Amino acid sequence: MSNRRLVIAIDGPAGAGKSTIAKRVAEILKLEYIDTGAMYRALTLKVIEAGIDPKDTDRVINLMETTSIYFKDNHIYLDGENVDKEIRKNAISNNVSDISKIKEVREKMVELQRKLSESSSVILDGRDIGTVVLPNANYKFFITASVEERARRRYNELLEKREKDISYGKVLFEIKKRDDIDSTRRIAPLKKSIDAYLLDTTSKSVEECVNEIIAVIEGR
Repeated sequence: MSNRRLVIAIDGPAGAGKSTIAKRVAEILKLEYIDTGAMYRALTLKVIEAGIDPKDTDRVINLMETTSIYFKDNHIYLDGENVDKEIRKNAISNNVSDISKIKEVREKMVELQRKLSESSSVILDGRDIGTVVLPNANYKFFITASVEERARRRYNELLEKREKDISYGKVLFEIKKRDDIDSTRRIAPLKKSIDAYLLDTTSKSVEECVNEIIAVIEGR
């Protein structure tokens, strides 16, 4: 690897393994990792805790104006509080797409994400990194998996967290619903950048996926 600043964009649907893979690549290549989805989740957490309907655009935007969201040492902070665990709850997953499709929210988040990526070598994952946030990234990847496999992973994750009132069928329905919202929204929909490398993780281990990405970056 050369000493030039490296910018890597990773996109893909929920449950495909983006964050897990991106974190591992960041560790190996000594990159700053930015989980852009966590930023939307943090705002969603604040919206829900404030008792605001995620579909109430005006109130969400007003709340966002008085909200601080930032990363420090690979942890996400909401108004100065570490919310790593809170933003992974199922209630957040089920409402974050309604928040992230709001035009003003996306514009603010994209502005923050671009600033975070300006000063060092970074790897960002999300829904619109390669298409909107960092269209000139050195490398772009689109990570996906079958909807059934993504639902299975999410279901097992929720079981480990001892979330209540869940079933595989319910999780599958929620994943499909989120896919539809993310891919059909008017602003920055989820889609594969034309120059992105497609990686299907359905039947691959995390290490296999990480090695494949690094091989592409290193030209192997």
